[in-house]
Amino acid sequence: MNNEKRTQIYQRLSERNPSPTTELRFASPFELLIAVMLSAQATDTSVNKATEKLFAAANTPEAMIALGLASVTNMVKSIGLYKTKAANALKTCEILVKQHDGEVPHDRQALESLPGVGRKTANVVLNTAFGEPTIAVDTHIFRVANRTRIAQGKTVLDVEKKLLRRTPQQYLINAHHWLLLHGRYICKARTPNCAACFISDLCEFKRKNDV
Repeated sequence: MNNEKRTQIYQRLSERNPSPTTELRFASPFELLIAVMLSAQATDTSVNKATEKLFAAANTPEAMIALGLASVTNMVKSIGLYKTKAANALKTCEILVKQHDGEVPHDRQALESLPGVGRKTANVVLNTAFGEPTIAVDTHIFRVANRTRIAQGKTVLDVEKKLLRRTPQQYLINAHHWLLLHGRYICKARTPNCAACFISDLCEFKRKNDV
Protein backbone atom coordinates (compact mmCIF):
# COMPACT_ATOMS: atom_id res chain seq x y z
CA MET A 1 0.00 0.00 0.00
CA ASN A 2 1.59 3.25 -1.12
CA ASN A 3 0.63 6.88 -0.55
CA GLU A 4 -0.93 7.22 -4.00
CA LYS A 5 -3.32 4.34 -3.30
CA ARG A 6 -4.18 5.72 0.11
CA THR A 7 -5.01 9.09 -1.38
CA GLN A 8 -7.23 7.49 -4.01
CA ILE A 9 -9.04 5.45 -1.36
CA TYR A 10 -9.79 8.52 0.74
CA GLN A 11 -10.78 10.49 -2.34
CA ARG A 12 -13.41 7.88 -3.21
CA LEU A 13 -14.64 7.73 0.38
CA SER A 14 -14.94 11.51 0.31
CA GLU A 15 -16.87 11.52 -2.96
CA ARG A 16 -19.31 8.92 -1.64
CA ASN A 17 -19.87 10.71 1.66
CA PRO A 18 -18.66 14.34 1.70
CA SER A 19 -19.89 15.11 5.23
CA PRO A 20 -19.69 11.95 7.33
CA THR A 21 -20.58 11.88 11.00
CA THR A 22 -21.42 9.47 13.78
CA GLU A 23 -24.71 7.60 13.72
CA LEU A 24 -25.14 8.31 17.40
CA ARG A 25 -27.71 11.05 17.98
CA PHE A 26 -26.55 14.00 20.04
CA ALA A 27 -27.12 17.73 20.35
CA SER A 28 -24.14 18.78 22.46
CA PRO A 29 -20.65 17.60 23.45
CA PHE A 30 -22.14 16.33 26.71
CA GLU A 31 -24.76 14.21 24.94
CA LEU A 32 -22.09 12.85 22.60
CA LEU A 33 -19.83 11.95 25.52
CA ILE A 34 -22.59 10.04 27.30
CA ALA A 35 -23.73 8.33 24.09
CA VAL A 36 -20.22 7.14 23.27
CA MET A 37 -19.75 5.89 26.83
CA LEU A 38 -22.96 3.89 26.48
CA SER A 39 -22.01 2.54 23.05
CA ALA A 40 -19.24 0.19 24.21
CA GLN A 41 -20.24 -3.34 23.15
CA ALA A 42 -23.61 -2.00 21.99
CA THR A 43 -25.07 -0.91 18.66
CA ASP A 44 -25.64 2.74 17.83
CA THR A 45 -29.31 1.91 17.23
CA SER A 46 -29.76 0.53 20.75
CA VAL A 47 -27.94 3.51 22.25
CA ASN A 48 -30.07 5.99 20.30
CA LYS A 49 -33.25 4.36 21.59
CA ALA A 50 -32.06 4.67 25.16
CA THR A 51 -30.65 8.20 24.90
CA GLU A 52 -33.80 9.53 23.25
CA LYS A 53 -35.57 9.15 26.59
CA LEU A 54 -32.52 9.87 28.71
CA PHE A 55 -31.62 13.16 27.04
CA ALA A 56 -35.25 14.28 27.02
CA ALA A 57 -35.14 13.98 30.80
CA ALA A 58 -31.56 15.13 31.38
CA ASN A 59 -29.31 16.71 28.77
CA THR A 60 -26.80 18.38 31.10
CA PRO A 61 -24.56 17.00 33.86
CA GLU A 62 -26.55 18.87 36.49
CA ALA A 63 -29.86 17.49 35.22
CA MET A 64 -28.52 13.94 35.08
CA ILE A 65 -27.25 14.17 38.64
CA ALA A 66 -30.68 15.42 39.71
CA LEU A 67 -32.31 12.56 37.84
CA GLY A 68 -30.39 10.12 39.99
CA LEU A 69 -28.66 6.79 39.49
CA ALA A 70 -31.80 4.64 39.75
CA SER A 71 -33.61 6.54 37.00
CA VAL A 72 -30.58 6.70 34.71
CA THR A 73 -29.98 2.99 35.20
CA ASN A 74 -33.59 2.22 34.36
CA MET A 75 -33.46 4.32 31.18
CA VAL A 76 -30.37 2.56 29.82
CA LYS A 77 -31.16 -0.99 30.95
CA SER A 78 -31.69 -2.16 27.37
CA ILE A 79 -27.95 -1.66 26.73
CA GLY A 80 -25.29 -4.18 27.67
CA LEU A 81 -23.36 -3.53 30.90
CA TYR A 82 -25.96 -0.89 31.72
CA LYS A 83 -25.37 -0.84 35.48
CA THR A 84 -21.68 -0.07 35.15
CA LYS A 85 -22.29 2.44 32.36
CA ALA A 86 -24.99 4.26 34.33
CA ALA A 87 -22.74 4.47 37.38
CA ASN A 88 -19.85 5.80 35.29
CA ALA A 89 -22.13 8.34 33.63
CA LEU A 90 -23.21 9.73 36.99
CA LYS A 91 -19.63 9.84 38.31
CA THR A 92 -18.58 11.60 35.12
CA CYS A 93 -21.37 14.15 35.55
CA GLU A 94 -20.21 14.89 39.09
CA ILE A 95 -16.64 15.48 37.90
CA LEU A 96 -17.81 17.69 35.04
CA VAL A 97 -19.75 19.86 37.48
CA LYS A 98 -17.06 20.01 40.17
CA GLN A 99 -13.98 20.36 37.97
CA HIS A 100 -15.11 21.70 34.58
CA ASP A 101 -18.07 24.02 35.31
CA GLY A 102 -20.46 21.48 33.81
CA GLU A 103 -18.71 21.51 30.43
CA VAL A 104 -17.04 18.67 28.54
CA PRO A 105 -13.30 19.43 28.54
CA HIS A 106 -11.57 19.95 25.20
CA ASP A 107 -8.51 18.11 26.45
CA ARG A 108 -7.44 14.49 26.03
CA GLN A 109 -5.96 14.04 29.48
CA ALA A 110 -9.02 15.49 31.18
CA LEU A 111 -11.35 13.36 29.09
CA GLU A 112 -9.44 10.14 29.76
CA SER A 113 -9.53 10.85 33.50
CA LEU A 114 -13.34 10.56 33.48
CA PRO A 115 -14.86 7.25 34.67
CA GLY A 116 -15.63 4.96 31.75
CA VAL A 117 -13.74 7.10 29.24
CA GLY A 118 -10.75 5.60 27.48
CA ARG A 119 -8.64 6.69 24.54
CA LYS A 120 -11.22 5.64 21.95
CA THR A 121 -14.06 7.55 23.58
CA ALA A 122 -11.84 10.59 24.05
CA ASN A 123 -10.87 10.47 20.37
CA VAL A 124 -14.50 10.34 19.26
CA VAL A 125 -15.37 13.37 21.37
CA LEU A 126 -12.30 15.32 20.27
CA ASN A 127 -13.00 14.58 16.61
CA THR A 128 -16.78 14.77 16.43
CA ALA A 129 -17.55 17.43 19.03
CA PHE A 130 -14.46 19.61 18.72
CA GLY A 131 -13.26 19.00 15.18
CA GLU A 132 -9.82 17.67 16.02
CA PRO A 133 -8.10 15.46 13.41
CA THR A 134 -8.07 12.35 15.59
CA ILE A 135 -9.02 8.77 14.72
CA ALA A 136 -10.82 6.57 17.23
CA VAL A 137 -9.86 3.03 16.24
CA ASP A 138 -12.68 0.62 17.02
CA THR A 139 -13.06 -2.95 15.75
CA HIS A 140 -14.37 -1.75 12.37
CA ILE A 141 -11.52 0.68 11.74
CA PHE A 142 -8.94 -1.82 13.02
CA ARG A 143 -10.26 -4.40 10.56
CA VAL A 144 -10.48 -2.05 7.56
CA ALA A 145 -7.04 -0.56 8.17
CA ASN A 146 -5.43 -4.00 8.34
CA ARG A 147 -7.39 -5.61 5.51
CA THR A 148 -6.84 -2.82 3.02
CA ARG A 149 -3.31 -2.30 4.38
CA ILE A 150 -3.90 1.43 4.69
CA ALA A 151 -2.31 1.03 8.11
CA GLN A 152 -1.39 -2.39 9.42
CA GLY A 153 -0.79 -2.96 13.09
CA LYS A 154 -1.15 -5.56 15.82
CA THR A 155 -2.68 -3.19 18.37
CA VAL A 156 -5.33 -0.49 18.27
CA LEU A 157 -2.82 2.16 19.27
CA ASP A 158 -0.38 1.03 16.59
CA VAL A 159 -3.05 1.32 13.91
CA GLU A 160 -4.15 4.72 15.23
CA LYS A 161 -0.62 6.11 15.10
CA LYS A 162 -0.04 4.79 11.57
CA LEU A 163 -3.36 6.16 10.34
CA LEU A 164 -2.51 9.58 11.74
CA ARG A 165 0.84 9.52 9.97
CA ARG A 166 -0.31 8.07 6.66
CA THR A 167 -3.70 9.66 6.08
CA PRO A 168 -3.42 12.71 3.80
CA GLN A 169 -3.98 15.86 5.84
CA GLN A 170 -7.03 17.02 3.88
CA TYR A 171 -8.84 13.79 4.72
CA LEU A 172 -7.76 13.36 8.33
CA ILE A 173 -10.70 15.14 9.96
CA ASN A 174 -13.22 12.73 8.39
CA ALA A 175 -11.12 9.55 8.19
CA HIS A 176 -12.55 8.14 11.42
CA HIS A 177 -16.14 8.19 10.16
CA TRP A 178 -15.34 7.00 6.64
CA LEU A 179 -13.39 3.96 7.80
CA LEU A 180 -15.90 3.08 10.51
CA LEU A 181 -18.89 3.23 8.18
CA HIS A 182 -17.03 1.28 5.49
CA GLY A 183 -16.29 -1.45 8.01
CA ARG A 184 -19.83 -1.45 9.36
CA TYR A 185 -21.63 -1.74 6.03
CA ILE A 186 -19.23 -3.11 3.42
CA CYS A 187 -15.99 -4.49 4.84
CA LYS A 188 -17.82 -6.59 7.43
CA ALA A 189 -16.03 -8.96 9.78
CA ARG A 190 -17.34 -12.34 8.61
CA THR A 191 -18.70 -11.57 5.17
CA PRO A 192 -16.98 -8.60 3.57
CA ASN A 193 -18.97 -7.47 0.54
CA CYS A 194 -16.03 -7.06 -1.82
CA ALA A 195 -18.30 -7.24 -4.88
CA ALA A 196 -20.02 -4.03 -3.81
CA CYS A 197 -16.87 -2.31 -2.57
CA PHE A 198 -15.99 0.87 -4.45
CA ILE A 199 -12.34 0.72 -3.35
CA SER A 200 -11.89 -2.97 -4.14
CA ASP A 201 -9.39 -2.33 -6.95
CA LEU A 202 -7.19 -0.36 -4.55
CA CYS A 203 -7.57 -2.70 -1.59
CA GLU A 204 -4.82 -5.25 -0.83
CA PHE A 205 -7.03 -7.75 0.97
CA LYS A 206 -5.75 -11.07 -0.36
CA ARG A 207 -9.02 -12.97 0.03
CA LYS A 208 -11.22 -10.38 -1.69
CA ASN A 209 -11.51 -12.34 -4.92
CA ASP A 210 -12.75 -15.37 -3.02
CA VAL A 211 -15.47 -13.53 -1.11
